Amino acid sequence: MGVQDVVLALLVKEPSHGYDLRGRLAVALGPLGGTLNAGQVYVTLTRLERAGLVVLDREDVPVRGPRRKVYAATAAGQERVAAWMAEPAGPRADVTEFHLKLVAAAESGLADPLSLVAVRRQELMRSLGEVQHAALVQDTHTEAGLLLEGIGLRLQADLRWLEACERTWSARGPHGEGGGNG
Repeated sequence: MGVQDVVLALLVKEPSHGYDLRGRLAVALGPLGGTLNAGQVYVTLTRLERAGLVVLDREDVPVRGPRRKVYAATAAGQERVAAWMAEPAGPRADVTEFHLKLVAAAESGLADPLSLVAVRRQELMRSLGEVQHAALVQDTHTEAGLLLEGIGLRLQADLRWLEACERTWSARGPHGEGGGNG
């Protein structure tokens, strides 16, 4: 998944510190959030800062615990997120990665999740059409025919998942507002 792009998108919405960013990512990923290494967000922030995409905004001093560095996206960071939102997911896009792109779109306000779903649906429909056309000329009892069937079934499943995404994001309204967990 493009953790850098997601972290950057979260910072476009509002300045934040690593601990908060990690928590927001964990919520967006649900049970898969446990795979997110605690240090990964901090390493990502350091890389983004070196690249000029974020800057240290301030240091918060909580009542308990260590100081927390609060980062904010720069203009270059905002441009990078906007470019990421505009780029197509591609035929091999991972469901988790696309889900995070939807969350990032809603959080940053730089793209409408429903528009991203519509574009992704078009990509998948085009791919499914190509696979179905190829399957028509292939013997279904061959290895190639079996492979095409598997690809077609996966694309159909992804399209059904997009329908679920559309229902959920429609209920949330603009920029992800409303009930539910990312």
